[in-house]
Amino acid sequence: MPLDPDTLKQFLEALDRFVRERLIPNEARVADEDAIPPAIVAEMREMGLFGMSIPQEHGGLGLTMSEEVQAAFVLGQTSPAFRSLIGTNNGIGAQGIVMDGTPEQKARYLPALAAGEMIASFALTEPDAGSDAGSIRCSARRDGDDFVLNGTKRFITNAPYADVFTLFARTDPDSRTASGVTAFLVEARSPGITLGPPDRKMGQRGAKTCDVILDDVRVPASSIIGGPERLNQGFRTAMKVLDRGRLHISAVCVGAAERLI
Repeated sequence: MPLDPDTLKQFLEALDRFVRERLIPNEARVADEDAIPPAIVAEMREMGLFGMSIPQEHGGLGLTMSEEVQAAFVLGQTSPAFRSLIGTNNGIGAQGIVMDGTPEQKARYLPALAAGEMIASFALTEPDAGSDAGSIRCSARRDGDDFVLNGTKRFITNAPYADVFTLFARTDPDSRTASGVTAFLVEARSPGITLGPPDRKMGQRGAKTCDVILDDVRVPASSIIGGPERLNQGFRTAMKVLDRGRLHISAVCVGAAERLI
């Protein structure tokens, strides 16, 4: 449900002040330290920025795509590292739960994500697989009521900060297509998860990516996004989340072009 015009105007004005008075003055510090200061992160939480696109019934601001794009224009005035932290949480990190999660999964994760108490990350890419879910090699072997995950995810945004991963693994070992892939919610502190060193990048200091390595990580079948009945349907979740992201990027680009005309 869209915000009323006055509320949206007040939110965008407050966000603009925050960008000009707090984020822009800290750009050099973020670049030097390759990290966003904790005090800034705390202020982001207080403003509700971690839950901009999470529905209001789960504690978020519930911005529409149009409203979120307007917020993106404001955040675009400063370093992309700031938007990377909150944008991944709002977008690919949380949207799998928003779109396909069970009521229990939504209740467990969305309020904490909206409050910035948890950070979500999207773990699809692998050393030999990009956005093509059909090329996934990370395996999830059934063991009783659990699945045991093994493999490596690469270039995972926000992985060093993450509390939970929307993670894609192959549950049908005989499949070589997307039909054998399942989407899981895997908590970052699960035994068997290790993180690689942060990737060194040209630019975007403070926006962290790294490998996520899974060595016999055991998760219950209830951690499948949408529940056990959505076994081998992770490709659908991945595409819905990525399509939403592409729509958001397209809307930002169109809006930017209109401003230049």
